[in-house]
Amino acid sequence: MSALIYDPADLKPSTPWSDTVWAWTSEEELVDHSTKARLCVAALLPFQDQKPDWDSFVRSIDWMRRCAARYGVEIDFVLNADTGYIFDLTLEEYREVLQRFRAAFPDQRFIAGVTGKDLGHNDFKAERYFPMIDAVQEHDNCEVMLMTSRTLNSLGTEARRDAYYELAEHLIRPGIVHALEPSFVPWATPYEPWLLHELAKHPKFVGGKISTLDEPHFLYWAAMCKSLKLDFAPHSGDDFGICTAIRLGLPLLIGAGVSACPLICAAKDMWLLDSVAEKQFKTGTGRFDTRVYKVFEAIQSFEDLVFRLDDKMSASAYKHSTAHVLTLLGHIATSEAHPRCQDLRGDDESQRMAEALRRPLRMAERIGCKDLFHLPK
Repeated sequence: MSALIYDPADLKPSTPWSDTVWAWTSEEELVDHSTKARLCVAALLPFQDQKPDWDSFVRSIDWMRRCAARYGVEIDFVLNADTGYIFDLTLEEYREVLQRFRAAFPDQRFIAGVTGKDLGHNDFKAERYFPMIDAVQEHDNCEVMLMTSRTLNSLGTEARRDAYYELAEHLIRPGIVHALEPSFVPWATPYEPWLLHELAKHPKFVGGKISTLDEPHFLYWAAMCKSLKLDFAPHSGDDFGICTAIRLGLPLLIGAGVSACPLICAAKDMWLLDSVAEKQFKTGTGRFDTRVYKVFEAIQSFEDLVFRLDDKMSASAYKHSTAHVLTLLGHIATSEAHPRCQDLRGDDESQRMAEALRRPLRMAERIGCKDLFHLPK
């Protein structure tokens, strides 16, 4: 058996992760009890009577900001598919999401997802991304997340790198690259090691988001970036892998924070050692709060239901589940989805989400943050 690759100079565009040392690094080698990384929440845009419910939009974000403040967590809001159903919104509607957010929260950092709408096209053109990038870059204190598109994803590895570099030339704000996998869009494929390294070393890319169900790519990214000391932050976009990111002291870029924000913020604080200045609730032992393991279980049991796979093996309808959760908690007025959204749950979703909330609420009561869920009386 040939030796595993650990020098990026030995990587080739065709190298699989299994040929690298980073694919065989254990989570235990990456555990970090001293870093409270940021939480990037993909905020939901609620609808009522087929129109955006801006009051509920602002109210739900205010709630998440309060959760983060309680536990001293840096929170940034992601305005992408969850916020505006990005593939359904017109450019004018997308601009309004950004403008409304900035008007309500002048000093709040946000990350805006952009894509190139390539319906009817078979070739990649960077300029299809430019209108959305330009809309984002009218604002400051933000980052641009380059979401994959079908034509971008279909490129060969080297051409894909070149395409990302071409998009980077248009950026005047920090960039985040976004790798998806087929449970969200059937044509998506994650990055292999050569491509990740090429993107991670680009000065305009400050980090990346990875979501996978069947292979631990987030661990691969974390291991590579740590061992090579890359100035690039892997963000877990896997709502089934929230607890892994917390254990590794790495950022989350997820939709789950919209519904499980109090527990996620609490877990981030509980995982830290008492010696960490940012820790808000000390144990008095110098150690971390081992009850966090039960919080992890509560988060996971909740998100397994919110992000459950449908009969097509897709989790895309989680936005509708999230809307039901926020409605039950009293943060938005209705569970209505975007009028053009096709990813919907069944008529019994409100009951299913009420059941899904039982364990998280029980755990929240045990650790003293049930008040943050703000259940209506």
